[in-house]
Amino acid sequence: MGISPPDGGSTRSLLDLLGPSAQRPLAAGPPSPSFVSDDHSPAELSVSFPIGAAPTVRVVVEPGCAAASFAESARVGRRALEAMAKRWSFSTEPVDRVDDLFFPASAQGPFALWCAMDLRKDRAPGIKVYVNPACHGRGLSAQVTEEALTRFGFGRAWPALLEHATSRGPDSDELLFFALDVGDWQTRRVKVYIAHHGFSVSGAQAVSRLLPGGCTQQLGEFCRTVGDTEFFDLRPLVSCLSFTEWDMERPSGYTLHLPVRDYAKDDRVTRNRAATVLRRYGMGTGALDRALAAMTHRSPTDGVGLISYVSLVQSMRLPPRLTVYLSPEAYEVRPPHEPTPPLADADRR
Repeated sequence: MGISPPDGGSTRSLLDLLGPSAQRPLAAGPPSPSFVSDDHSPAELSVSFPIGAAPTVRVVVEPGCAAASFAESARVGRRALEAMAKRWSFSTEPVDRVDDLFFPASAQGPFALWCAMDLRKDRAPGIKVYVNPACHGRGLSAQVTEEALTRFGFGRAWPALLEHATSRGPDSDELLFFALDVGDWQTRRVKVYIAHHGFSVSGAQAVSRLLPGGCTQQLGEFCRTVGDTEFFDLRPLVSCLSFTEWDMERPSGYTLHLPVRDYAKDDRVTRNRAATVLRRYGMGTGALDRALAAMTHRSPTDGVGLISYVSLVQSMRLPPRLTVYLSPEAYEVRPPHEPTPPLADADRR
């Protein structure tokens, strides 16, 4: 994508984040059952396509992927974050503010801490930290999330989020991540991610109405194009509600992540669907194809999962943005498959 800084600093930071796992032979298998990627690769890349601007590249990593426990994974992740903060001269204060909340001594799974880097050509990367609302047990995820929002001044946003985004209960609307921006950002955010199991296009549109001025028609078109279905009964749709200083009671942004690899036969189909929505928003497909070629030499018809998610970002202050998520496929290529037909209404009842 032409983004790598000339000093290679982002590459060094990525190796630092992975720690000893960066030198682990692929033949040894994944260091843990990390769910960053489907094949347990502890990293995932993505290309974000802002309208009217050049694409950006991002990478998310689980620094403690080789740790023996979730508590140890959290410690490894914090050390990696602090090393990166020293290199890039930023403060870890937002993470320190919720240290006691998300890093208990008896932390529970499925993960402790992920770090993401938003790579930039002319300055230090933007850093995001993802932590686990279920660290005290899944039954306490809502209380943990509400307390975290309160500590950042967004406590008044919780009732609407609870009513409109998690109304079906924790088994259906699962609080998946709490994310924080640290480092070099124009406007810092905290974000809440929710996995909607057994969800529909209309359900996603209803959640998007939490964003003032959100366009439900565009969201519906996006879902139907990328997912080719009205109901998502396989891997769940994931909502991301972002909160900034611009509004302390409502989200400033809404992102829908659609797990396209479960709703398509192979990566030729997933690429073509991503290309369709890019063109719909007035963008070319050359950058997408260059990114795919950089990730693998295999034919797109030989597997499914190279493109894991496609997301649509809607914001109060910025134009829409599309992001395509790419799996390293370090340990496995999933074979092509025929999508399972969605349940009929009678079966659903």
